[in-house]
Amino acid sequence: MMARSRPGAAGAGSVTTRSAVSGPQRWRRACLALSAVAALQALSGCVGLVVGGAVVGGMVAVDRRTSGAQVEDQGIELKAISRIREVTGGRGHASVTSYNRVVLVTGEAATEEDKQAVDQAIQRIENVRSIVNELAVMEPSSLGSRSSDLVVTSKVKAALIDAADLQASAYKVVTERGVVHLMGRVTQREADRGAEVARAVGGVKRVVRVFEVITEAELAKLQTQPPATPQQK
Repeated sequence: MMARSRPGAAGAGSVTTRSAVSGPQRWRRACLALSAVAALQALSGCVGLVVGGAVVGGMVAVDRRTSGAQVEDQGIELKAISRIREVTGGRGHASVTSYNRVVLVTGEAATEEDKQAVDQAIQRIENVRSIVNELAVMEPSSLGSRSSDLVVTSKVKAALIDAADLQASAYKVVTERGVVHLMGRVTQREADRGAEVARAVGGVKRVVRVFEVITEAELAKLQTQPPATPQQK
């Protein structure tokens, strides 16, 4: 079931050894480091896709998608970007994120016609279950705005990691013009709590939930299964 809603938008001189750093702290540092790499890629004009789990500091980011779904999502993203360029002629600015074959499109379209053309082009991609078209009809966002969005994304990810009652790796975070989009396969409690955590982060204007809501029983079953093999790009 798809649920999509828009709720209101160490001391000086001390020495810290690796063994003294907690698991959540390592995750937070790893998250910020990866976000910094993503920022460098984005600002240099590169397109980067992160699919599946990643091994960081001896900890594995568990993905609730199957390995097959992870591969499909990567393929969908690549095809969608190509088709968007074809139908818009390079006008505007669009980002595509696919999670369990649900496609989120964010950014700016030059015209309403371009926005609709993007929607139709992605609908024709094999294995796409549904599309959430969040393109705004306006001038493309500035480099400064996109840089700010990357910072907000890293802060939201860090906040999710710091929340002891959440599994941060269950969430995918996409930010556009200060609006945070949350994706993932989560229970209703996780959906509500994740949105609450994101809304409390500085710089977040609004939170849009693009979740696939699962039951507590389904989550318990997922947690007893071996994790999907991380897919390397």
